Amino acid sequence: MTSDADSPMADLRRKHGRMEPWRLRYFGVGNENWGCGGNMRPEHYADNYRRYATYVKSYANNPIERIACGANGADYEWTETLMKSAGKQMAGLSLHHYTLPTGSWQKKGSSTAFGEDEWHSTFVHALRMDELVERHSAIMETYDPERRVGLVVDEWGTWFDAEPGTNPGFLYQESTLRDALVAALTLGIFCRHAARVTMANIAQTVNVLQAVILTDGARMRLTPTYHAFEMCALHQGGTLVPLRVESPEYRAKGASIPALHAWASRDRDRRTHVSLVHLEPHQPLSVSIGALPGTVTARVLTANAMNAENTFETPSTVTPAPFHGFTRRTDSTLELEVPPKSLVTLSCATVP
Repeated sequence: MTSDADSPMADLRRKHGRMEPWRLRYFGVGNENWGCGGNMRPEHYADNYRRYATYVKSYANNPIERIACGANGADYEWTETLMKSAGKQMAGLSLHHYTLPTGSWQKKGSSTAFGEDEWHSTFVHALRMDELVERHSAIMETYDPERRVGLVVDEWGTWFDAEPGTNPGFLYQESTLRDALVAALTLGIFCRHAARVTMANIAQTVNVLQAVILTDGARMRLTPTYHAFEMCALHQGGTLVPLRVESPEYRAKGASIPALHAWASRDRDRRTHVSLVHLEPHQPLSVSIGALPGTVTARVLTANAMNAENTFETPSTVTPAPFHGFTRRTDSTLELEVPPKSLVTLSCATVP
């Protein structure tokens, strides 16, 4: 794929029409080898990884980052074994975690027909990503205190029962406001763990699982998840700004999670960006934010119903809008009235 040498396999590539080497930055050595990728024990996979990675060559003009198959959710033994046995041969270690409203793979729940109990339980499961990233990162820190190996969360997102009437093997599901808030919450977790998380990939982007785009023939629509990604993109390439968040609890069916989640970053132009996710679906939340002097612009993503979606007939039901629900209390403190079930982003230009 990547060699410009005169060799049998490079010549075979040329014979099939690609004269120049392909540029390839990342190479995943196996996928889900603890399950469908071979049902391997971590020790067996670690040996296979070391052997295979040896022959993934980095030619002079194409350095390749080798990504090892990481754990299935909370399998911390897998991470321990891989980092101990093969950490020096990898640039990244993957992690897979999906959000199931019911927690059951046999009956995962509907993507659109759900009540508040499933709304709440979805976020309970989504927030588990924070614990997983933190605990896997702690193990990696033991073997890689220089943080040379990145944690690559290369499969995540909501997973519901396939939409009725579709091929269940194609994993097609609709996307609602609930998915958008799961995406925003998860992106916030990755931002807060930016010292270790170097890559994160939602699964997948078009027509499968928590897609950002859904199509039907020549028709295309943007999902609420798409808009959550677009709104949170203002943090990309920035520097994490520590935040201390105090939040009321949101309770349902004996479980409790914070109602408010927030994170912040500063970009190269020294603008400060803050994202807030309010999960409680009925009441607005009064929020104070300090250390934000200067001019502020804001946007909001919300809808009237928890299961609001963008259809081909109504593609703009869940789309971002300007947000004006804030006032200044002091030169650097904002008072906000954050709508229920919403994502709000703020951008603050630095005072000269």
